[in-house]
Amino acid sequence: MDAIECLKTRRSVRSYTNQPVPREVIEDIVDAGRLAASAINIQPWQFIVVTDSRMRQKLADITDHGKFIADAPVCIVVFCEDCKYYLEDGSAATQNILNAAKAHGLGSCWIAGDKKPYADQIRDLLGLPENYKLISLITIGHAASIPNPEKKTLSSVMHWERFSG
Repeated sequence: MDAIECLKTRRSVRSYTNQPVPREVIEDIVDAGRLAASAINIQPWQFIVVTDSRMRQKLADITDHGKFIADAPVCIVVFCEDCKYYLEDGSAATQNILNAAKAHGLGSCWIAGDKKPYADQIRDLLGLPENYKLISLITIGHAASIPNPEKKTLSSVMHWERFSG
């Protein structure tokens, strides 16, 4: 898939089939996250891949808007070591993962992590040290349906030289 087409057609998928995702595909998707840009190349991330249905159910139960984690065959949880730009770095890795999933023909959805009241509980459940911050939980799988929400027009969000709105 062409990179621009991938970026323009990726959508947040919250409904998945029960078809498994091959391990090699998961590894390739996480590898795309690993290769994300990071401030001064610190690469503060750790990626926890959760495929066990019981563990995905626990994650779903803890979150407020991620109940569908239980139904996705894969959940990749992104953590970053607490450093100056942990949120930017982890967000770049998360976006790479979303795009890599789309490039593999899979659906995905970003569930918020940073600043959520459940962040420490998820960190503890997955066994990370206290100096790691939860960035995101990402569901991945074969989409049962793909939403097509309306997007703002380019002219409503792009300005030349100065804000003109």
